[in-house]
Amino acid sequence: MTPESQSTPTQSVNLARLHKAVRQRLQSLKRAGLTHLNPPIDTDWDPSKLPQTPTRTEESAVGTAVEPVTIATPPPSPTNIPVETTTPAAPIPESPEKPMPSKKQIQLDVVCQEVAQCTACDELAATRNKTVFGVGNPNAKLVFYGEAPGADEDRQGEPFVGRAGKKLNEIIEAMGIQRQDIYILNTIKCRPPGNRNPSPEEQENCSGFLQRQLEIIKPDYIVCLGAIAARSFLKVTTPIGELRGEFHTQGKIKVLCTYHPAYILRNPSKKRDVWEDIKFLMKDMGLKIPKKYL
Repeated sequence: MTPESQSTPTQSVNLARLHKAVRQRLQSLKRAGLTHLNPPIDTDWDPSKLPQTPTRTEESAVGTAVEPVTIATPPPSPTNIPVETTTPAAPIPESPEKPMPSKKQIQLDVVCQEVAQCTACDELAATRNKTVFGVGNPNAKLVFYGEAPGADEDRQGEPFVGRAGKKLNEIIEAMGIQRQDIYILNTIKCRPPGNRNPSPEEQENCSGFLQRQLEIIKPDYIVCLGAIAARSFLKVTTPIGELRGEFHTQGKIKVLCTYHPAYILRNPSKKRDVWEDIKFLMKDMGLKIPKKYL
């Protein structure tokens, strides 16, 4: 027998053993959960160098043929994986917190609710649109005290918002202060029909509300605007012209009387008199008088 014929059986047996060992290894890896193999990262790797698939005779020598193994494509490099970017949602702005009302404001709100439910004056309660309680700073040192609400005030529920209110705003600004720095109220809280003057009985019905408002605010000064406000507050019958130019006292409060802004609109010549009264007030309050008004 030639050497070539002697080596053939030995090579077939070694190849069969190799395939059997590979098959067993693959089955073991499969049981361990491996589903595919990545090829070796080798540029010189040549698949043709692998042993050839055994012939039918060789398969019979080792039993069942080796199960085919799928060589998976290597996963993409992490640097090549597209990253989905999303624009972060804009933060929801926080609602500004409302400041807590002061103790004085809470007390005033209680009185305001009582005024809104008041029916002491049958005619006024039946014809009013809104009650006009008062508005301003509950800690104000200065209170402007008017006569009775008009049509504009009745619609809006706030004193001095019509033409007379604009004139009052001019007076306040001339003093170097703002409307929100003071407090404004009237002798009564409802508009008399036809803008008539409030009756003594109606003023008396509202006097309790007025007294409670002033006890809460505790102002240092009150400016009575017009004859009705001055006579009602001071309980006098003296003409407004004679009440001007000096302070009257009501407890610890200094009371100054001057013409109503609506009267100034009808009589522009009285504007100078009102400004003299306001300067008298400002000097006592320690407020600086603007030169343009001197």
